[in-house]
Amino acid sequence: MEEDKRLKATARLLEVMNTLREQCPWDREQTFDSLRSNTIEETYELADALLDHNMEGIKEELGDLLLHVVFYAKLGEEAGAFDYTEVVNALCDKLIYRHPHVYGDIHAHTPEEVKENWEALKLRKKQRKSGTLGGVPRSLPALVKALRIGEKAAATGFDWERREDVWAKVKEETAEVEAEIESKNHERLEAEFGDLFFALVNASRLYGIDPESALERTNRKFIRRFNYMEEHAATEGHTLHELKLDEMEALWQQAKREE
Repeated sequence: MEEDKRLKATARLLEVMNTLREQCPWDREQTFDSLRSNTIEETYELADALLDHNMEGIKEELGDLLLHVVFYAKLGEEAGAFDYTEVVNALCDKLIYRHPHVYGDIHAHTPEEVKENWEALKLRKKQRKSGTLGGVPRSLPALVKALRIGEKAAATGFDWERREDVWAKVKEETAEVEAEIESKNHERLEAEFGDLFFALVNASRLYGIDPESALERTNRKFIRRFNYMEEHAATEGHTLHELKLDEMEALWQQAKREE
């Protein structure tokens, strides 16, 4: 019964997509290129809902993202390149191939072992096409891209032997940033900051921390505390511009204490 519901819902969505493509002026004129920015926006809206643990929001944004999957499949069908069935079957084939510990005779008892097998299988297939790092999407935000690059490089064995050793690299890159600050060469300073960020991303990876999630958590914490400062300054009839630095620092510390 539950399977019938899922099949009916999928069939309904595909039929709605066909109707929209035939009858809606906006949907008719969309292309792979025109939908791209909307897809990125929908992905970030889902990411926001996930961060908030907003179940209703997650449900809605998953639907919006699913619409884009179906839309691209419809465009592929019209171009004679692929259709929805091929997309789904290709995904199923990929999942079965990359889970030999479920569908084959490979053993993996921990999430770490599963991930190692997954990356090894991806490398085996993609190295023939574009090399180890060729599968990292060019459009990824730099922080996420740095993490994926580090993960893929580590899957080949190119990594620190002990995770503690990464801190020597972080200290080295910090020193190089400080040296370039003294030189006042903006281009070299930018490059050294990049090296430092990359080293920190690798450090977070080695300690099991998602750098994107960690930084977003800090962003939200800063916004929360800064808003507190503004609100409390306003209750005294002031803006932050009118306060001295030590007065703002006192409000900041008060915000921290009340969290």
